[in-house]
Amino acid sequence: MLQPELTSAQRRIYNAAIQLFAEKGATQVTVRELADAAGVARGTIYNHVDSVQTLFEDVAVYLADEMNQRILHTFRQQSDPSARLAAGVRYYVRRAHEEPAWGNFISRFGFSSAALRRLGSGAPVQVLMAGVQSGQYRIRQDQLSAVITMIGSSVLGAMYLVREGLRTWRDAGSDCAELLLRALGLPADKARELATAELPLLTEARR
Repeated sequence: MLQPELTSAQRRIYNAAIQLFAEKGATQVTVRELADAAGVARGTIYNHVDSVQTLFEDVAVYLADEMNQRILHTFRQQSDPSARLAAGVRYYVRRAHEEPAWGNFISRFGFSSAALRRLGSGAPVQVLMAGVQSGQYRIRQDQLSAVITMIGSSVLGAMYLVREGLRTWRDAGSDCAELLLRALGLPADKARELATAELPLLTEARR
């Protein structure tokens, strides 16, 4: 399902909410804090937000769907499942570097928010199943949920290394992608090749 385009006010509110929720938690943000961070009047917040509590889930759903749409749209010309998986992993790590508030939000709530768990149920599942069906990945059907969890945990770990300044996004993303592909059954040289290939720009999703 395509996400509707945000208005200018909604975008400012969402961007402020991402940062505040990542810093303070999902239940500790007030309307005044949100208005100040977004640079809007409190009345604007009330016009666009039912409550701060529901805003958290709205933001989480939007982030998950928006990222999945952008990755799938970027992949429209790429048919190799392993190349898509390697690039998808690196997109998450690079975006966490380029948009620290986004990365902090995903890192803090990636496993605790039901809405954010949609990150692992959209593009990643489609890419993984394509690899299974093509015979590239040596995993059983009943291992699918475990593999999704492994991928999600690995990506969050790579994002942590970048956020803490321990690795560059390129090194952390490539290492994560390479090790995941090897775990799924690809030869070491092929995994390394795909994990270090030129990374196309992450395009905007269609509206």
